[in-house]
Amino acid sequence: MRTVAIACLGWMATATFVASYFFARPAALRTVQILAALMWVAYGWLIGASPVIAANVLVILAAAWTAARGPQNAAPDTAGRNWAGRRVPGSSLSNAPG
Repeated sequence: MRTVAIACLGWMATATFVASYFFARPAALRTVQILAALMWVAYGWLIGASPVIAANVLVILAAAWTAARGPQNAAPDTAGRNWAGRRVPGSSLSNAPG
């Protein structure tokens, strides 16, 4: 039974990580990615796989770091706006319609 529960945790982590890509807001995407990575860390710990743990700790740190930076530092989209919808001064795309 323990093996089945561990496998279910791994599949839930996979589903959660994939689901994160369906969130339009970057903050929601990062939050769900952090949740999935935490699940992967638990899975890695339960199966004794340090590479799984290390990779997902890095995902957690990267997602937390980019979330802490906030939308004002986000890369502009193709219309010269950052994720918050504001024009990015000095952007080569700042004269684009939209």
